[in-house]
Order: sequence, then structure tokens, then C-alpha cells
Amino acid sequence: MTIDWNHFTPSASLAGGVLLGLASALLILLNGRILGISGILGGLLRPKRTDSLWRLSFLAGLFAAPWVVQALAPVGWLEAPRIDASTGLVLIAGVLVGWGTRYGSGCTSGHGVCGLSRLSHRSLAATGLFMAAGFATVFVLKHIVR
Repeated sequence: MTIDWNHFTPSASLAGGVLLGLASALLILLNGRILGISGILGGLLRPKRTDSLWRLSFLAGLFAAPWVVQALAPVGWLEAPRIDASTGLVLIAGVLVGWGTRYGSGCTSGHGVCGLSRLSHRSLAATGLFMAAGFATVFVLKHIVR
């Protein structure tokens, strides 16, 4: 195994993990809500009058964050991610992720961060399956499909 040192970002990854954990903890402690993106978005598809504002605010912040970081960060500090896939493949991947999220009753952030911290057995199983599917996908793409 070799590490791609040019793209190895432990400090940025750690900072992102800390921010995600802090946001999850604050949302559940202050609002009693689980920080699962699919659940937050799904709640807007069947809106309740008292429920929509915080969901819209959260999603607006999620979408605005890259532009805020780009505006505030020093030039060259953050490199835009590059996806080496066609638009069609990205769309298929998005549909599969959406289907899996629906089928698994939640997304990786809901199960992996919030569910595991609440010691949910269902979240433990879901996170294990997410990870196994990710490992299998990388293995197939790196070693079988060329």
C-alpha cells in the first residue's frame, strides 16, 4: 500500500470531523434533532409549518459553506475537488446514493455520527454496510475494472 502524500490531508480531515461532531452534538442538545442530511432534506418534502425554517437554514448553510470558505481563506489554501467521472456516471452514483439512503433509513451522517453516538444497533449495522460497500467499490474499481 502506498499513500498519496500530495492528497493526504489529516489536519483538514480532523478539522472537518471535529466540526461535524460539534454540529451534531449542538443540534441534538439544543434542538433535540438528529443531524442526518437525508432526514433534514426529507422533512422539507413533507413540510410542517413549525419545522421548515430550521431545515431550510441548515441546508442553506450547507450549500453556502464552500463559497464562504473560498471568500475567507487565503489564496491557494483550498483546492477544489476533482471528480474523474462523466456526468452520467455522477448522476447514476447520485441516484444510487439516494436509493441507498432511503432503503437504509438514513445517510452516513445520520447513522455514522449520530446513530453510533447514541449506541443504535441499527446504525451500527448500517455504518458497517456503508463501509463494506465503500471498500468493495474501491477494490473493484482499483483491481478489477481497468
